[in-house]
Amino acid sequence: MSIERLKKRILAARGTIPPDLVLTGGQVVNVFTGSLMKTDVALFDGVIVGLGNYQGPSLEVTGQFIAPGLIDGHIHLESTMLTPAAFAAAALPRGTTAIVADPHEIANVLGTKGLDYMLAASKGLPLDLFLMLPSCVPASHLGTSGAKLGRAALQTYRHHCRVLGLAEMMNFPGVVNAVPEVLEKVALFADGLVDGHAPLLSGPALNAYRLAGPASDHECLELREAQEKLALGFHLMIREGSQAKNLRDLLPAVTPVTLRRTMLVTDDCHPYDLLTNGHLDQLLRLAVSQGLEAISAITMASLNTAEYFRLGQRGAIAPGYLADLVIFNDLEHFQVDRVFKNGQLVAEQGQLCQGLTIPPYDYPTSTFQVRNLELESFRLPVQDNCVKVIGLIPGQILTGKQVLPTPARDGQVVADVGQDVLKLAVIERHHGTGHIGLGLVQGFGLQKGALASSVAHDDHNIIVVGVNEADMLAAARHLITLRGGLAVVADGQVVAELPLPVAGLMSPEPLEVVAAAHAQVQAASRALGGTLPDPFMALSFLALPVIPELKLTDLGLVDVNRFQLVSLFGEN
Repeated sequence: MSIERLKKRILAARGTIPPDLVLTGGQVVNVFTGSLMKTDVALFDGVIVGLGNYQGPSLEVTGQFIAPGLIDGHIHLESTMLTPAAFAAAALPRGTTAIVADPHEIANVLGTKGLDYMLAASKGLPLDLFLMLPSCVPASHLGTSGAKLGRAALQTYRHHCRVLGLAEMMNFPGVVNAVPEVLEKVALFADGLVDGHAPLLSGPALNAYRLAGPASDHECLELREAQEKLALGFHLMIREGSQAKNLRDLLPAVTPVTLRRTMLVTDDCHPYDLLTNGHLDQLLRLAVSQGLEAISAITMASLNTAEYFRLGQRGAIAPGYLADLVIFNDLEHFQVDRVFKNGQLVAEQGQLCQGLTIPPYDYPTSTFQVRNLELESFRLPVQDNCVKVIGLIPGQILTGKQVLPTPARDGQVVADVGQDVLKLAVIERHHGTGHIGLGLVQGFGLQKGALASSVAHDDHNIIVVGVNEADMLAAARHLITLRGGLAVVADGQVVAELPLPVAGLMSPEPLEVVAAAHAQVQAASRALGGTLPDPFMALSFLALPVIPELKLTDLGLVDVNRFQLVSLFGEN
């Protein structure tokens, strides 16, 4: 900043020259003191220059609450199925002024081409998008991804102004066991930030993981786990997303002592949830409904996040801080009235301000190289009288392990809708290897048809669940035609779809269009007997081999606890 610019800010703070705008009559949410202050707020040159009495152009906010702009400290933007521009248009009116994204979804598909797209497409948006570099591309050796990012590839982005550190280190076994290629990535950020990802890790192994560098964790599932990680110096990210919902269980870990080491994050936020429930504003509502004091909740979604990620003058209302502000009508329902970004009014009453346009950005084409699929691709001869079945756990991305009698007909493994056991397939789509993993899953409730998705964490191959092989084949073939997306098929016919041509993960359409199509595919699943509120979110995590207990990749069934491929048949 030039001396002249700083001088003008000082003069505005002193009241010698008028500010650009004064918010009058409201109550300031002071996240430093945990209190409300009835005072005016003066804005000048994109920053807050003072609290108190100022003369200048004014906006009356009497009876309302002035809070810092909300910051999501851990989100996979790809989970919204929106491009950066479309997400900014959707989230700004909800009070979100900045996010810290982990782009490992698009990086697993497109590698550095995906990182370049995310940085370029988010440049100049009226919502700040920071990146943590993906640490696990691929997530493991147990599946086939579209790309590999080693230390050398990551190092080229190390000093980008919007790159903050290394994203969630999902390969916690590799860290704990001191695997050299894993430690190389962590060491690259020895003086920076490394986010953690270590569900249920405890004791000496957790000590080793923390020592290596990861300083946060959003994967806590139990209160005792969260308390142990806080005691070892982790920053606790309390997650409430579309699939994994941990806020109610973990909120008791937030005490007056631990408050400042906790954050509210979404991790994954599906488009229909974003449209109907909101973003971080929804997490504030839920936290307060569970007994957390409102200012504490706001602190967890603003100052705590800004300070952990070293985002400078963000996350609070004080002189010198960016004028990123949310005007709430109340501190219970958190209805957003106005949003300011860099001192400019950008959203009002749930809509972007008239005249504010967010231009789209050209996106890279999807990669779909799949060998010819046939009915035979989905058939599996019986090899034993019992099989391992992936068991869904409601509201979690964890899965269970069931050992059941093999459902069979004419010597082939089949679905058994009576026991809610369906066939599951993961089809490699990046390199044309022809790899197809076949398995069984319990918990979808489908009575007929098939669901298919090119969103399948983290390798993002095609994943299909169905009652019969013919519909599974039709659904997979349709996704290839779409170049990515979600599809519902019954009796060989496509009954609903959501095209996702951006790497097979995102749509260039606005939220309203994407959410409507998302609602249609979910409704189509329910019409086929599906019982899950968000079947495609559940489906997308069944290929993630770093979350216990059983998962399926294009290479086969994975026992995550043993971190190895295992046979579908037999008990072990």
